[in-house]
Amino acid sequence: QVQLVESGGGYVQAGGSLRLSCAASGSIFSFNAMHWYRQAPGKQRELVATITSGSSTNYADSVKGRFTISRDNAKNTVYLQMNSLKPEDTAVYYCKLTTVLRNYWGQGTQVTVSS
Repeated sequence: QVQLVESGGGYVQAGGSLRLSCAASGSIFSFNAMHWYRQAPGKQRELVATITSGSSTNYADSVKGRFTISRDNAKNTVYLQMNSLKPEDTAVYYCKLTTVLRNYWGQGTQVTVSS
């Protein structure tokens, strides 16, 4: 059974930075794509960034140039470096691991950006 545990969320002023981490248990991490999603109050969950098993990346337009997704397969961990944060980035951030059989989600970590 795969478990994902996010950390690194918190409260930051606009223009600040945070780095989120998502640690995965199990041996399948390095073979699969990882994603970061976020969900703001009253809004649908949206895809923020993706990194494939080959470390190709893709970003939502709203975060391009500000967020960077990366992975460390030796540590079974994916990161989301968030710079130049804006109040509209406030949300619960979730990581997701995609496999052929199913998706796995973490419990989420709150990010709050004050203006």
